[in-house]
Amino acid sequence: MAFCRSFIHFNPRIHTANFLFPNCPLKTPKSTALSFSAPLSSPPSASMDIPPEGYRRNVGICLISPSKKIFAASRLDIPDSWQMPQGGIDENEDPRNAAVRELREETGVTSADIIAEVPYWLTYDFPPHVREKLNKQWGSDWKGQAQKWFLLKFTGKEEEVNLLGDGTEKAEFGQWSWLSPQEVLDRAVEFKKPVYDEVLKVFSPYLQEHRHALL
Repeated sequence: MAFCRSFIHFNPRIHTANFLFPNCPLKTPKSTALSFSAPLSSPPSASMDIPPEGYRRNVGICLISPSKKIFAASRLDIPDSWQMPQGGIDENEDPRNAAVRELREETGVTSADIIAEVPYWLTYDFPPHVREKLNKQWGSDWKGQAQKWFLLKFTGKEEEVNLLGDGTEKAEFGQWSWLSPQEVLDRAVEFKKPVYDEVLKVFSPYLQEHRHALL
């Protein structure tokens, strides 16, 4: 029987996943339900509002630590580009369920509570070279993405974070860290910065310890 190991090395500031033995099969962990936490007085979710035409439906996840830092990770395919988790919404899938699924698939995290939602869709256009690459990959002609954003509070331990995700999708990230809102903005690719700026402003009441970074 082949002997396979996955080695993940962490340092106190930047958490780096070193993927060894790439041909070894990934073991999918047992699924764990992610809890939903929202005030009973909250208005009905606007998650199923119709997004603008011509944009791919997508969810974004702003995951915060107990100290109000934001989870961000570096993309393997775009050097020096960091982002918050995000991903496409499947056909007939509720955006909240998509957010839970994408967080698990990309980071392995299942211990988190949804505490807020941006009540409208936010869009960004793909730069021409990105649009050509992604639409060729997807077999589509999207001009950008329409995103519904959710704020989630991480309730687990850092050992839960696994950049191999839950083993159902190809790994997208190489490093991760807890960042301030300004650090998240500074490290994002240019075409996503306006959306990130709006998301962080909407969620700023939940980021009081770092609100000055948004001014």
